[in-house]
Amino acid sequence: MEMLSQYFIRAEFACKCGCGFDTIDSATIEALESIRNHFKAAVVITSACRCPEHNEAVGGTVQSLHTQGRACDIQVQGVTPAEVQVYAQGLGISVGSYKNFTHIDTRSAGPARWEG
Repeated sequence: MEMLSQYFIRAEFACKCGCGFDTIDSATIEALESIRNHFKAAVVITSACRCPEHNEAVGGTVQSLHTQGRACDIQVQGVTPAEVQVYAQGLGISVGSYKNFTHIDTRSAGPARWEG
């Protein structure tokens, strides 16, 4: 079990297809650590690294930052996605607002905001 930070292990970020792609950007880890510390609650990674094939299979965009290891879809236990989104926007990262989860990414030309 390879720890990437105080709260996160590499396996949490692995592509769901089993291809082995699990390299996540350090700035994304820092944002996740900040979210975890702020809410004092577990952050569940629902989607992170995606190989191009898996990204296409789940309907991701061709330029998805998931394929670069710079994006995560998350849920914070006991915290509404709306609360997570407000806090994450203050971190200077990109935030996608969805009903059941929050997308965060560390794009270079950001931060971007959108609702899905």
